[in-house]
Amino acid sequence: MKIKAIKLYENGFMTQPFALGGEEGMENFDKNVKYRSSLQNYLIDTGEEVILIDTGMPAETPQTVPDENSMIFMGTKIASYVDALAKEGYKPEDVSKILVTHKHGDHTGELRAFPNAKVYVGPEDAEELNVPEENLVKATYSDGPYYNFPASKKIADGIYYIQAKGHTNGNSIVIAESDGLFYMFHGDVTYTDEALYENKLSIVFEDKEKARETLNNVRDFIQNHPTVYLSTHTPLGYENLEERRVVDLAVPTETKPIGDIVYKTAAGKYICLICGYEYDPAENDGVAFEDLPEDWVCPMCGQGKEQFEKE
Repeated sequence: MKIKAIKLYENGFMTQPFALGGEEGMENFDKNVKYRSSLQNYLIDTGEEVILIDTGMPAETPQTVPDENSMIFMGTKIASYVDALAKEGYKPEDVSKILVTHKHGDHTGELRAFPNAKVYVGPEDAEELNVPEENLVKATYSDGPYYNFPASKKIADGIYYIQAKGHTNGNSIVIAESDGLFYMFHGDVTYTDEALYENKLSIVFEDKEKARETLNNVRDFIQNHPTVYLSTHTPLGYENLEERRVVDLAVPTETKPIGDIVYKTAAGKYICLICGYEYDPAENDGVAFEDLPEDWVCPMCGQGKEQFEKE
């Protein structure tokens, strides 16, 4: 089994209130503390088939530039998903299955590029995806518990799709077993590994109680199994993979400083609290956010205006 990171964005950041403030409130955390951010998804090559975990941002997503009030900045785009996949030696037609952790656009943006793949998704999230019916597999989690997780589906030998509600109502995680290690692809159970070690929820969830339950299950699993934690929104995800670094909750991974960031001054900008997309009137023909139609949705994740906050 080969596991690869598909690297899409680099040199971003997120603030401590965004990453840790879901239960105690953002006001109880320091907005001047920033953690490194990025965007990468993952691929499993079993030798018999190629399985993707999520498919990044839509290729046409514009590059955003943060200002000093931005809560999350995914970073600078490295490549579109299909181009990044090609760098690893794979073509869309090689992919047989896509395991979606959840519905947000930074995890499902290029599902359309894989017309031959079966797309697995939690049933509560399925209606949000524009996937042909013949390709869509609404997960039934019919194989019972996976260790301390209550419901799972075996996808292939050593690969399990696990119900993990909270971040979204149809949220799932993926665990791959290889060479005595458990590789956990968790989507956005945490946005940064610092939140895992500090046992904190981010501010983004559809069900806080279920999000807490899922994080508890994740931490319990990690305490009892040698786990490589593969995050989507921090470079620690691919660094953990490259080093095959096993999580020790009692020994947090070092928090490294963010790289150099070029800021610009906000001018009527709003940020999507779900995916970090920044609406800038200057890049949208001068149309103020307040003047957008009420049915306008985020071009990255499809959320409505109510999920945006003024910067």
